[in-house]
Amino acid sequence: MRIISGTAKGRKLVGFSGKNIRPTSDRVREAVFSSLFSQLGSFTDKSVLDLFAGTGAMAIEALSRGAQKAVLVDQGRQSEELIGKNLATTGLAERADFRRGRVNALLPNLAASGPFDLIFIDPPYADPEIAALLQDVYRFGLLQSDGIMCVETSEKVELPAEIGDLARFERRRYGATAISYFRIQGSGADLP
Repeated sequence: MRIISGTAKGRKLVGFSGKNIRPTSDRVREAVFSSLFSQLGSFTDKSVLDLFAGTGAMAIEALSRGAQKAVLVDQGRQSEELIGKNLATTGLAERADFRRGRVNALLPNLAASGPFDLIFIDPPYADPEIAALLQDVYRFGLLQSDGIMCVETSEKVELPAEIGDLARFERRRYGATAISYFRIQGSGADLP
């Protein structure tokens, strides 16, 4: 894994050993950021929340491209260690805040750091509670009114087109991975 663009372009990230955890591939990450750029324009001064952060690659990529700050959340000790190493390697640690714990338990506490312009959510592929989690992200006011939420799932998981006040405006498939993009309905941003 490498950072694709920005100030840390080309820097190699450390990943998990073994096959139990699947970080977002460079190819998928590049496609996601291309799509986000077409929606948001520059990442400069954006705030980012990365839930189930894993190696931190998504938030670190956004920071490398100019995001102002990122909050990364994961419950794993190994994730905490890897994210720390990856932030140090890229020189982006001063703009990042890692929180270790269960995502659902930490959501109410994240409101003080938000709202966020961009939220990445990459839960375990078999997570049956993903729709409820997305609704909680909205309910706790974590997404800016014109922000975008990117949700990575198995391509076999079909999220609802609407979850409360969130509307999916795009879904793209990359092999066994699907990325769904959501916005708050009536935010003033045009939904295709």
